[in-house]
Amino acid sequence: MTDKILTKIQSQIKENIYHGASLSLYDGKWTRHYLGTIDGKNPVKNDLIYDLASVSKVVGVGTIMIFLLQTGQVELDRPLKDYYPAFHSNQVTIRELLTHHSGINPFIANRDQLNAKELIEAINHITISTDKPFLYTDINFILLGFLIEEIYGQDLATIFQKEIFSPWQMPNTSFGPISQAVPTVKNVTDGYVHDPKARVLKEHAGSAGLFSNLADLEQFLEHYLQDEFAKQLDQNYSLGEKERSLAWDLQGDWLLHTGYTGTFILFNRKQHKAAIFLTNRTYEKDEREQWILDRNDLIAVIKDSL
Repeated sequence: MTDKILTKIQSQIKENIYHGASLSLYDGKWTRHYLGTIDGKNPVKNDLIYDLASVSKVVGVGTIMIFLLQTGQVELDRPLKDYYPAFHSNQVTIRELLTHHSGINPFIANRDQLNAKELIEAINHITISTDKPFLYTDINFILLGFLIEEIYGQDLATIFQKEIFSPWQMPNTSFGPISQAVPTVKNVTDGYVHDPKARVLKEHAGSAGLFSNLADLEQFLEHYLQDEFAKQLDQNYSLGEKERSLAWDLQGDWLLHTGYTGTFILFNRKQHKAAIFLTNRTYEKDEREQWILDRNDLIAVIKDSL
C-alpha cells in the first residue's frame, strides 16, 4: 500500500518537481514519512511547519461555515449581503461562494499595490457576472471570512483559535508569518506568507495564510473522519456543472483540498482513510500548470493505494 506512494514521491523528487515532502497516511492509524530535503541540503524531518496556502480554506473558513450552517446561524441559499451588508450585491449566495459558482470575476486592478483597506474595498465591490460557471477563486472565501468576522465580531485568527485550533488540540496552526516555517521561495526568509492577498489581509484572510504541520492536520482530519458535523459532506452541494461539497472538492467518496505551495489533504469518511501531503514545491520554481498534472498523478496513486 504505502510502497507505491513512497515510490511515486521519490520519483517526483528525482525529477526535481520538489525537493522533499512530509507525508502522513491514515488507514486505521496514522503513519508519517519524511522524504528528501527542504532546500536541496537540509533534510525533511519531524514537526516542520508549512505554509498551507489554499488548504487554509478548509482548515479555517470552511470548517466555521459548516458549523454556522448546521446551527442555523447561516442559511445556504441566502445572499451573502444578508449577513455581510458591506458587500455591494445581493446576487451571490452562501452556497455559490462555498462551491465556487458565484459568478465573481476575481480581477482587481493594481491588486498588489493596494493596502488592506483598499483591497477590502475592492473585494466588497468585485464584479459579478450573471453567468455562473465553476471558477475557483480566493475571493469567494475571502468574502466568507468577512461574513464570519461580521457574525462573531472578532478577527479570523481569534475565531479559528477559539472554535477549532484550541478544542481540536492544534497548537502549531496559526496565521503566518511563522519564523521557523519551511521557506516557499529561494533566498527569501522563512516565515514568508506566499499568497499576496493573505500577506496584505493577514488575520482577515479567509483564503490562505495559515501555517501548520502533520500532527495538527492529523488532529484536524480525525474530526472530519469521526465527528457528526462532517457526516453529510460526501454529497454534491453545487447547483452548477462542477460537483463540490461544502468548501471541499468532491471526488466520489473522497474530499480533497489543495494549496498553491504544494500542499494537499484528503479523506474518505466511508472507508475511514486520509492523507496529508506537505511540501514547498515553489521553492526553486513555479511551474503551476505542470505541477497540477504532477500533483493529480500523486493524488491518484494515494487514493488507489489507500
